[in-house]
Order: sequence, then C-alpha cells, then structure tokens
Amino acid sequence: MIAAIHNAYFEAGADIIETNTFNSTTIAMADYRMESLSAEINYAAAKLARACADEWTARTPEKPRFVAGVLGPTNRTASISPDVNDPAFRNITFDQLVAAYRESTKALVEGGADLILIETVFDTLNAKAAVFAVKEEFEALGVDLPIMISGTITDASGRTLSGQTTEAFYNSLRHAEALTFGLNCALGPDELRQYVQELSRIAECYVTAHPNAGLPNAFGEYDLDADTMAKQIREWAEAGFLNIVGGCCGTTPEHIAAMSRAVAGLPPRQLPDIPVACRLSGLEPLNIGDDSLFVNVGERTNVTGSAKFKRLIKEEKYSEALDVARQQVESGAQIIDINMDEGDARRRSGDGAFPQPDCR
Repeated sequence: MIAAIHNAYFEAGADIIETNTFNSTTIAMADYRMESLSAEINYAAAKLARACADEWTARTPEKPRFVAGVLGPTNRTASISPDVNDPAFRNITFDQLVAAYRESTKALVEGGADLILIETVFDTLNAKAAVFAVKEEFEALGVDLPIMISGTITDASGRTLSGQTTEAFYNSLRHAEALTFGLNCALGPDELRQYVQELSRIAECYVTAHPNAGLPNAFGEYDLDADTMAKQIREWAEAGFLNIVGGCCGTTPEHIAAMSRAVAGLPPRQLPDIPVACRLSGLEPLNIGDDSLFVNVGERTNVTGSAKFKRLIKEEKYSEALDVARQQVESGAQIIDINMDEGDARRRSGDGAFPQPDCR
C-alpha cells in the first residue's frame, strides 16, 4: 500500500517523496508502546521509498527521484509547559529529543534516504534538537546529506505554536545551514502566501512551501481542488517565491500533477543578496547590522550584578525574578543577560522565563 502511494505521487510528477515516518520517533511511538520498533519502522520506510525512487529513476534517468527521510515534531514540546500552573515544567528534555532523533536519523540514512527533512516544526527548540541530532549522527556515520527544515505557521496570528514570527523562526535556525527552509501545513495557499513571501525575502538558502489543500471543513476534509491550488502555486512561482513546492494535508496525486504542470518551465527563485548582520530572535527578530542604532541589553537578571535578583533566585521566587526581566523589556531592553552561578538554577529560571511572551 505504501509503495503504491509513493508510486502514485512519482507518476504525478513528484521529484521527492517523503518517508512515512512523521510519528516514528521513540517519543511519539511511546503512546502506542511501540518505541522499541522505531528504528525498524524508520529503516523499512526509507528502504521502501528508496526502492520506489530507484525504479522511477531507472525509467526516466533524465528526471532523478529522491527520498526525504522525515523527522516529525514529536508529540512533546521542549519550550512550552503542558501545565498552565507550572510554567517551568517540561515533559521532555532537549537530550531526550536528541536521542530519539539520532536513532531515527541513523535508520533513515541506513535505509537509503537522500536527505533529512525536519518538518512541521511548531516548537523551535524541538527543531534545534533535531538539527543537533542529525549533524551528530551524520558525523558518526561519516555522511553529509542535505537537511531541509519546514516550519508551521499555526493560524492567522502569523506565528508558530511556540510564538515566533516567520523571520524570528528563520533566525533561530539559520545556523543549521540547511539546503532549504520552508513552511508547511496548518494553512492553505491563500493564508500561507504572505509568510512564504516574507521567507523568500530573508532566506539565504532555497525556499520550500507545502501548503494544505485549503482549510479543513466541518468534517476535517480539505475542499480546495487541484486546478485552483495549482493556479495559486503558479502565481507564487511567477513572483519568485519558490525553489521547491509540494503539498501537505489534503493534497492528492491530482494536486501534485496540477502543480507540476503549473510551474513547468518557470525559473526558480534566485538567492537574494542578504546584508551581513547579527541575526537574533526571541518571539520577534532582532537584526543588528552596520546601520543599526545602539542595542539595549538588560543586565539586572544577573546574580553578580543585582543583589535583588540574586536573592530572588536563591529563594526560588521565580515569578518575582521574572518581574525583573519584564521590567527591563518594558524599559526598552532588546536583549536580556541572564547570568547564574548555579547550573540548575540557570536551567529552572530559564525554563520559567522563556514561555513568557512579554519577556521574549
């Protein structure tokens, strides 16, 4: 069945297919008590996709086909507490995410994936763990495959679930030096267009977009037909937004076939000349270049520079300590210097501060 689905998309004109491993990390599989099968599932999925890609490449060697080994976002979030009464609580750690992503990456590479796609990113910290894991595993395996990253703008707010704008999200992960950076899922072409346009303006790498076939109806189905979606994608391509395009929820082989026809012969997006700058981000981007004014750094969240802050940290009065950070932001600080003597205090206070929108 999976091979038939892969082949249907290749026949429709796809150049890249994704492995069916979106939820195949040990973390996501734990809900089904199947975490012990994670490596096996990833390996089998990559091997199956590899066989399909090789068959189609043999048929049409002028159009080689590729396999993207998929790493999904997992069902946990490293930067947001699942408990509204305990902002510092986490149900997953960075190291646990790294371990899970490394295991999946190893199996995907050994199964024959041409590249690794970190997709549907809703929590940037999860994605950072994935990037770290992938690069660590590449080094261990002695390979250097391309990495693709694709985030999700969750709604009309224009932000990821963890609160970042498109540019802030890009700034957070540009260190990965990915082959492509893009957006997928949650929104249809109408809603996603402005964010793809913004990404095409700021990204130093190639840009991808995989919108849904519109927004889901009352029954959770997607109603945007293939020809209408293809016309919208063609407009994106003509505007110079895209290097790679595809589809997410609700997109069938018919949608991909229509898109393939719609963009045939159009030139891909040209990489822009991006000025050199220090590019930082919290929920919003902070780009510091030659034309920037002074940057204000708040230093009161420093145990060596503030007796009050040191006392609050020692007494574990983290809510009051957050007020110190909040006051600096309200006074114009663009960067907050959080400095602790004790490692665990740094972690706990950092976890508490990061979810607060007015402290980012």
